[in-house]
Amino acid sequence: MTDPRPRRTVQRTLPARKRIALIAHDGKKEELLAWATRWQQTLADHELVGTGTTAGRISAQLGLKVEGLMSGPLGGDQQIGARITEQRLDLLVFFWDPFAPQPHDPDVKALLRLAALWNIPVACNAASADFLISSPWLSEPYEMTIPDAQAWVASRNSQG
Repeated sequence: MTDPRPRRTVQRTLPARKRIALIAHDGKKEELLAWATRWQQTLADHELVGTGTTAGRISAQLGLKVEGLMSGPLGGDQQIGARITEQRLDLLVFFWDPFAPQPHDPDVKALLRLAALWNIPVACNAASADFLISSPWLSEPYEMTIPDAQAWVASRNSQG
């Protein structure tokens, strides 16, 4: 029987200029904006992407260039997840609201699962985001291991 998990045997180097996703549920948008304001100069040195309203508000209020994707309920979380699997995203800052049920909760869970699977650093509140953004690795290349997806697919295909 095939191991249901790909082994973490492939090296990936995160670039010095990170690709950072910024996402916030409605009840957390103001908190994310306040956090981004504190870290505006640092964030300006990196490539930013965000979902829907969050990307628009950060861009408009802080003057930061943020690539806007769809809103979360319209597929934005899945767009971010696709970038993770394609290794086109390096950090995820996702201020999710634990008090508000979301109509797209399965998408949120899938996004967090992909971040865990692909070894992407994740911050889900201001304190964890502070630790992440102030890391000495933020502006340095960083070596990490990720699943060897090609070998895993090849082993599953050879099973029959």
